[in-house]
Amino acid sequence: MVAITGLFSGIAVKDIDAARSFYRDTLGLRVADNTMSALDIELPQGGIIFVYPKGDHEPATYTVLNLEVADIDAAVDELRAKGVVFEIYDGTYQDDNGIARGKAANRGPDIAWFLDPSGNILSLLSN
Repeated sequence: MVAITGLFSGIAVKDIDAARSFYRDTLGLRVADNTMSALDIELPQGGIIFVYPKGDHEPATYTVLNLEVADIDAAVDELRAKGVVFEIYDGTYQDDNGIARGKAANRGPDIAWFLDPSGNILSLLSN
């Protein structure tokens, strides 16, 4: 058996300074510069997400980071006030605020998608 001593995920970005500002100032996450000209985003439950610059970055076509919130309506309102634009996807039954109301229809959590400055898809979700 492999002796795994830790686990973290990574997200590539076009501009590390824009990512630092977005993840720290807009989303309110704890962000630290590391020795590799990259960022460590501290997760509320422990651990990190490694954010690194990649000049030829192409964002994924799927959600790369889900942010759990207690009140999705309040979180959407707060981020909208900070300039975040929420995405609307066909077939997701999103309301006027961009929230797919999965809980009410037994289709999963309530979820709203948005992009970071590099075009990575992120989501807010509430179970």
